[in-house]
Amino acid sequence: MYWIRGFGHNVAFATPAGFRQGVAERRMWCHRLSHLQIRLQDLLRGRVTCWALQQLNFKSLFPLAIHWHHTASKSLNCVWRQHTDHFELQYANTVMRFDYVWLRDHCRSASCYNSKTHQRSLDTASVDLCIQPKTIRLDETTLFFTWPDGHVTRYDLDWLVKNSYEGQKQKVIQPRILWNAEIYQQAQVPSVDFQSFLETNEGLKNFLQNFLLYGIAFVENVPPTQEHTEKLAERISLIRETIYGRMWYFTSDFSRGDTAYTKLALDRHTDTTYFQEPCGIQVFHCLKHEGTGGRTLLVDGFYAAEQVLQKVPEEFELLSQVPLKHEYIENVGECHNHMIGVGPVLNVYPWNKELYLIRYNNYDRAVINTVPYDVVHRWYTAHRTLTIELRRPENELWVKLKPGRVLFVDNWRVLHGRESFTGYRQLCGCYLTRDDVLNTARLLGLQA
Repeated sequence: MYWIRGFGHNVAFATPAGFRQGVAERRMWCHRLSHLQIRLQDLLRGRVTCWALQQLNFKSLFPLAIHWHHTASKSLNCVWRQHTDHFELQYANTVMRFDYVWLRDHCRSASCYNSKTHQRSLDTASVDLCIQPKTIRLDETTLFFTWPDGHVTRYDLDWLVKNSYEGQKQKVIQPRILWNAEIYQQAQVPSVDFQSFLETNEGLKNFLQNFLLYGIAFVENVPPTQEHTEKLAERISLIRETIYGRMWYFTSDFSRGDTAYTKLALDRHTDTTYFQEPCGIQVFHCLKHEGTGGRTLLVDGFYAAEQVLQKVPEEFELLSQVPLKHEYIENVGECHNHMIGVGPVLNVYPWNKELYLIRYNNYDRAVINTVPYDVVHRWYTAHRTLTIELRRPENELWVKLKPGRVLFVDNWRVLHGRESFTGYRQLCGCYLTRDDVLNTARLLGLQA
């Protein structure tokens, strides 16, 4: 016996198979019932006669009646159902929804995917945008989708959880330990010896693990030469050549049009904000210093941003949305450059809101002309909130660079600065390509 019932402002239509629909689709069902002249008011008040119910042709009213499919055992609890435009799966405490084109496009069969090169063979443009599977079945932990042309796609349930949007929302791309000065000092993060770094994978892996977690890492007992510093850098990455050259070497002679080439103090900042893609990692090695001062300042930008997120989340969001221009103009000697980079101060992955890049440099920030005046004022307020966090004394880690001790800094996360100094000071270093550093880490089994 088919039945219809009303409860409050919700309407449920049911068949013997247990089909349900809520108020969101009331209009559609009322339209289908209009030939019986059943008004919505009568439906909600329960004024539907038994004769009217018996006359309903539910095969026409519910041509795509949807049923849940249950598979339960001691080791597996999986529920799924097929909608007209997507596939819904409940497994591993996660409710997932998959578009049918997506399911066809990501087929890993031999004709669709080259497992040797890990590249797609299927021409995505050949997939019907209205495609639906003819049949779906579950065998143990594998789902089988048979498509209209007879092609069969197999998906392991765990693979779907790992690669679903819902699964990715719960996943952290890069595990990190956020720190202020006290947290970092109490962690007693060990440095890695130069020879261990160069000659053993264990030493290299320990270094990269610390670097990925904290955004800074040190290598000790490095011969104080530019050549050995270069050799050290090349162990984990290609060196990124920029307008400053491949390896930079400088003293306080103002040989370039940048405040860094002076003896003045430098406030906390990230480098190359005026590049469309700021340099990922920076390497510092103080080869000689005959004088006083010159300590290096390090601040975890992600720790400061997290404080903003916790205290004023709407300001964190604004800093992640407003695009800014950063600019570098140089006309000194034979060096003539005009660089412009565009991006927000805080950059987050849109699906899980994970922060992956901070672009903060008050020296090189250009004219703000990318948003209207009312947004500008709110941006200044949010920027001030972030700056206050970045400048809290408890967030400042001061270290003294010395010959033989090389510092690696994640330029997408950790801000650096410098106190003023006296005397003669030689520094060398370089920028590394972020992709290559992360590639090395992954090859050593680290999450990066």
